[in-house]
Amino acid sequence: MRLTLLAKLIRSDRFVKRIICHCVLVLCLSFNCTLVQSAAYAEDSVEYQVKAAFIANFIAFTNWPDDTLQTIDLCIYGEDYFGSSIDQLQNKSSNNRKIRVRRISDLGALNECQVVFISKSNASSVMAILDSLRGKPMLTLADSPNMAAQGVVINMNLRNEKIVFEVNLKAARESGLYISSQLLQLATRVYQ
Repeated sequence: MRLTLLAKLIRSDRFVKRIICHCVLVLCLSFNCTLVQSAAYAEDSVEYQVKAAFIANFIAFTNWPDDTLQTIDLCIYGEDYFGSSIDQLQNKSSNNRKIRVRRISDLGALNECQVVFISKSNASSVMAILDSLRGKPMLTLADSPNMAAQGVVINMNLRNEKIVFEVNLKAARESGLYISSQLLQLATRVYQ
């Protein structure tokens, strides 16, 4: 009897899809990404290539309200440390929505974005940026110290030569976003 029930569970499409998604997420986000420590430029290049891959996964494991457009505008606000590595996400599909990468220098133009990466160059004005975006369905991202505690939804950090991230679940809810529990399990810290 137990064996028959287990066999039915394993055969179910939903179970298989869930296992596959979980395995892909774990491989992508917990893969040992040791960064090269030679020249500063090479270090940043590898670091931001890894961060670009993380961003792709953050988008894939975030659900926006149904009224969101079919294109996800990923906007880099401030100095662009990604270079061409973020451009690899251009026109990629995530949950049946195409990603469009944009570089934005005008705070008012961020209202057109679904994902906003706040560059280190704008870290000192993060509160003003978040105030201007409050209540809008936007996934805010950063890679500066204490940004999740200040209200950024997902903040990446470099720790022991690996990229780790923390999630502000309260900020996500206030923006009308749903962050997958699979992603939350991999976060080093979740702010409620």
